[in-house]
Amino acid sequence: MKKYIEKLQFITHDIPQHTHIEQAQLACEAGAKWIQYRCLTKTDEDLLKDINIIAEICDDWGATLIVTDHIHLKGKADIQGFHIEDMDADFIALRKLIGEEYTLGGSANSVENLIRLATEGADYAGFGPFSITKTKPNNAPILGFKGYSYATEQLQLKNLNFPFLAVGGVTLADVEALLETNVYGIAVSAAINQADNMYEAYRDFYNKVI
Repeated sequence: MKKYIEKLQFITHDIPQHTHIEQAQLACEAGAKWIQYRCLTKTDEDLLKDINIIAEICDDWGATLIVTDHIHLKGKADIQGFHIEDMDADFIALRKLIGEEYTLGGSANSVENLIRLATEGADYAGFGPFSITKTKPNNAPILGFKGYSYATEQLQLKNLNFPFLAVGGVTLADVEALLETNVYGIAVSAAINQADNMYEAYRDFYNKVI
């Protein structure tokens, strides 16, 4: 079952300036239609407290809620899908586990990763890092514009119509050139949630991408 994948995805993160709930609220107010809740530091009880509130926010604004990892929370909150960061995860097994009704995304940092995700049941991929990122440890090769152009060419050669988004250190100034590589969309965290005005930062990305 083919899912609709939003072209601009906002990812929450553990930051002192705003809670995950505040980030989701501000992003939705600014027009976000896809919130990826990324919190790897809380207990299940605290995760569900966050997720239930963010789910209500997403419902109010018509946004999709994706949770990073924590697939064991399936059915415990109003979650539309999961994004799995483990690049060695068995996506065939994960798809069987969560069923077709949930959106399933994965992280990739090579064309080989993308092809595996495309053929093993993922609905989309976050492909990165584009450049140095504040959100994750910088332990993967930087892709740059050439990496995205190469990836789109390779997927076309294999007749794989698989949406993947540029992620990792993407700034507003990078968006136009990234979209020219035929990447499907953009996933952003720090450039929005660490901006002086998060609402305006999201709107600036929205106007470039959508």
